[in-house]
Amino acid sequence: MGGTGSGCAAVGACPSCPAAGDRHLFLRNTSQTAITSKWFLGGRKVTDTVTCRLVPEAHEVHLREVAMETSWGMPPPTFTVETTTQSGTRVTSTRTDTSVGGGGRLEFGKFREELAKVTRDAGWTFVYDV
Repeated sequence: MGGTGSGCAAVGACPSCPAAGDRHLFLRNTSQTAITSKWFLGGRKVTDTVTCRLVPEAHEVHLREVAMETSWGMPPPTFTVETTTQSGTRVTSTRTDTSVGGGGRLEFGKFREELAKVTRDAGWTFVYDV
């Protein structure tokens, strides 16, 4: 994921499994701002957020990711090129924005593919949560 990082990369107990205690390691709110464009009338921002949960007993890595676009006012005119590939429930997308007030590139799914490879190479099971 490219762009500027923000958010918390704290590791702790899994909040969705309160009974699990310390058996699950949970990486939360890890996000990257991939596309930013602003001008005097408003702006637009695209953020890629990844949540990763480790289950050591089952040797599983669970991943959930989301791309979210927010805008305020009247965002600047933008030229966008986007390519999307879908295989089952897995979506991979590349989006490039160019505008008067900035732009950027979002490669949704790239981190997922890299993490899946590293996870499988280590002998763990990769689970993509939709």
